[in-house]
Amino acid sequence: MSIHEVFPYLRAKNAQEAIAFYQTAFGVTEKFRLEEPNGRIGHAELSFGNTTIMISDAFPELGIEPLDPNGPSVSLIHLHVDDADATIAQAVSAGAIVVRKLENQFYGERSGTIRDPFGYDWKIGHSIERVELDEMQERYTEEARND
Repeated sequence: MSIHEVFPYLRAKNAQEAIAFYQTAFGVTEKFRLEEPNGRIGHAELSFGNTTIMISDAFPELGIEPLDPNGPSVSLIHLHVDDADATIAQAVSAGAIVVRKLENQFYGERSGTIRDPFGYDWKIGHSIERVELDEMQERYTEEARND
């Protein structure tokens, strides 16, 4: 067996609004969509840089339910960008909320986490230094001691 690609697949209460949010917040491009005559989106693909993320509306009749935007976080999507500060500011301006403020991290990244209006958490970061694995483990251990 050989894995060729992995595609995260999001489910939204309103995929049309979610697509518009991701375009505004992250500057993504919609590759295409399949839409029912009533407007429900059965499948759409968005280009996040060189990665495709798929999205659809809810299909309760098939057991496909959206996240509760006010419910617990069950996953996290990490976007590595040129400027995390600007990207988070843009996402917040588009309607996201900050879950974890921007900080310089022990592993050599400046990052923070936002939650979009559809319940998905996005960790957004950019590199600030290259940290070798041994050093990263030492920093992680020290950070765990301080918690």
